[in-house]
Order: sequence, then C-alpha cells, then structure tokens
Amino acid sequence: MQLIDGKATAAKIKEEIAEEVARIVAGGGKRPHLAAVLVGHDGGSETYVKNKVIACEACGFKSTLIRFEDTVTEGELLACVEQLNSDKDVDGFIVQLPLPRHINEQRIIEAIDYRKDVDGFHPINVGRMAIGLPCFISATPLGILTLLRRYGIETSGKKCVILGRSNIVGKPMAQLMMQKQYGDATVTVCHSHSKTLKEECREADIIIAAIGRPDFVTADMVKDGAVIVDVGTTRVPDSTRKNGFRLNGDVKFSEVAPKCSFITPVPGGVGPMTICSLMKNTLAAGKKEYYE
Repeated sequence: MQLIDGKATAAKIKEEIAEEVARIVAGGGKRPHLAAVLVGHDGGSETYVKNKVIACEACGFKSTLIRFEDTVTEGELLACVEQLNSDKDVDGFIVQLPLPRHINEQRIIEAIDYRKDVDGFHPINVGRMAIGLPCFISATPLGILTLLRRYGIETSGKKCVILGRSNIVGKPMAQLMMQKQYGDATVTVCHSHSKTLKEECREADIIIAAIGRPDFVTADMVKDGAVIVDVGTTRVPDSTRKNGFRLNGDVKFSEVAPKCSFITPVPGGVGPMTICSLMKNTLAAGKKEYYE
C-alpha cells in the first residue's frame, strides 16, 4: 500500500507555480491576482480562505480578501461581484460557499464572469468541462486528477466508482473520469439510494468517495489492489484534540488501507490539492489560457 501524499504534492506544485510567476514578472508580465469574498464568520470558511491567502503568497500571487457580515443583502453581494468582474487587475475570484440562507447561491455563481470563475462553478465552465473544452475545472476534481497523474496511477479502461453526486465533486468527477483526455475510465456513480452500492464498489479498480459519511467505505466493500481516493472531511468530536474534533474521511482508513495499492489519507490527501488547484486555475486566468 502506498500513501498518496497530497500535502507534499501540493507543496511541489506551488513551488512550480511560484517559479513560473517569477519568470512572468521578470519578463515584464502581470502578477496573477486572486480575490476572495467571504460572508459571515463560518469556522470552516474562515480556515479555507485563510489557507487560500497563504497559498497565494507561496505562489507569488497578489491576493485580496473582501469581507461582509452575514447580514449582507443579495443586492450588495451582486454589486461586489459586478465590481470584481470589471476590475481589470483581478484575474480570478471566488465567493466562498456556503452563503447565508437569504442569498440565492446559484444567482451569485451565475453573476460571476465565467472568464474569472476560478472555482469552476459557473454553468459555462461546467458545460465546457462536460464536453471536453478548455475551461476552469472545479478545484477538488482537478486536484484528484492531478494526484492520479503525479502518482502514475493508470485510469484508462479501469472501472471507477464515484460515491456521491454533488455538483462540486461527484458530477464533475464522473464527467472527467469518463472523458478520453482525462480518466478514460468506465464510470459508475453511486449514492445513498443505490441498491447495489456495495457490489459496485467491490468490482471497482478505483473508488472516489465523496458521500459525506464518516467511515462509510469499509474493507468488505474494497477489492485487493484497489485505488482509494477519500474526499470526505467530516468534523467528528474528539476529546483528545485541543479543538475538540478531528477530520474524518468517508473511508474507514485503518481497515481499508491494507487492501489498497494506493490510498489518500484524511487530512493531508485531497484537501491540500483543492487549494493547489485553485492556484493552478488562477495562474491560467492570469495567462488567459482558456479565455481571451
């Protein structure tokens, strides 16, 4: 069993990005600029955005953080999005989700200029990804693809089971894994209502678990030599930790790991790659790789 080290891989990629940014700036080019909009004081969102700012520094990007209280109106947030759309210095920006209930998330996402949508959530980017056109791919699926490639894991012709059908992970991951230029795999998507979920998993060469249930994937669901990618990050109470909780994956690591050829840990697997992928998208936005 080999551990897929997302933390080390992300650090290496950020070094590579920083070197490229240094070359761009030395050649008289523009330093990439990522802006983040944070609404309210959700603990998880605060941590994610803080890590994104730190990653920007590591990559040599310019970063801007715009904060709103959770009492912000939808109109005020839309006005902020419009301002970022028209700001020529901002190459890409994100609006950190989730948003307060009184704000329509989809309306905010659709208001973002798709050419600056480095989260890859805008319907134009989602549609272009689905048919294999150049675009910003959402960060978690892009991070998973990058890990599979960096570890030389064969995906072509393999049976891949994806657990979960969210717009952020499950659906885009399925699209990418079935496309010839990315995964070229035979893909099955399972979810909480799938009647033959365990049987499907037992036949899988690759399982990508993004179902949001701690320890959901157990040893009896995994065949020997399978590749396991665990996207789960549920906070589970843990009195031995200073903060009172630990991050738990969707895979019961202790019993599944011995059966695998490769497996991602939680934390330190997919998580660091998500932020790293956002940095890759921001670099692409700065270079106008996909859209003029």
